[in-house]
Amino acid sequence: MAPKKAKRRQAAEGGSSNVFSMFEQSQIQEYKEAFTIIDQNRDGIISKDDLRDVLASMGQLNVKNEELEAMVKEASGPINFTVFLTMFGEKLKGADPEDVIVSAFKVLDPEGTGAIKKEFLEELLTTQCDRFSAEEMKNLWAAFPPDVAGNVDYKNICYVITHGEEKEEE
Repeated sequence: MAPKKAKRRQAAEGGSSNVFSMFEQSQIQEYKEAFTIIDQNRDGIISKDDLRDVLASMGQLNVKNEELEAMVKEASGPINFTVFLTMFGEKLKGADPEDVIVSAFKVLDPEGTGAIKKEFLEELLTTQCDRFSAEEMKNLWAAFPPDVAGNVDYKNICYVITHGEEKEEE
């Protein structure tokens, strides 16, 4: 009987259980922590007031009411955790899985070292397809500085692209 109740509750919350299958358990936990931080009044729903409070806590004090309304209106209804997770799933849809991105980098790493030269990566990113600007390259190197030998850890870049933050050192 419990599974039926769970399904009914999830449907009432405005999402379905398949949104949870889009993420690893560790990612769901990270999103839950973020949701809890944003839900300032702890009522289980992210409101304009919650957004205003969390933005103020990060130093953004003059956010216009229209901007907050636009953020809240991105959801089809009240933003509970399931809706929040669904919104992230929709934003991330189309992003390749980590192993696919790593495989693309491996083409540039025939020795399989897990790293490629900064100069080589920068040349590719600034001269091919959707070219990176100087500012984008500056931001990339600030986020992923090469080691002293000029090598870039592409596996870390791939992890951050798909998980949103660096792996913790073990």
